[in-house]
Amino acid sequence: MDTRAIRQVLTERKTMLENRASRVERDASHRDEPLSADFAEQAVERENDDVLHAIAGESLHEISMINQALLRLDAGTYGECSECGNSIGEQRLQAVPYTTHCIQCAEQTD
Repeated sequence: MDTRAIRQVLTERKTMLENRASRVERDASHRDEPLSADFAEQAVERENDDVLHAIAGESLHEISMINQALLRLDAGTYGECSECGNSIGEQRLQAVPYTTHCIQCAEQTD
């Protein structure tokens, strides 16, 4: 397992998510353009803000998981299932590089 490549993938993903969360926060706060004066339009804008906040929340959650994966890389435990201790399959790590469970434990958890 090439930990340097994994670290790079995680770091790049984290940077992209941080940028997304920042843009979403700026858009939802209406710093660049205020809410419309039309009340009906404001209702639509507020609904859009709710969606933006959900996107930001998901981004922040994924950033947290990436930070944990980076800590596991540092500790030498990256790729070990936190439930059973077995190795997490390489294909699973490629699909979800911050996962903490092997496929068997993930299926049991759901």
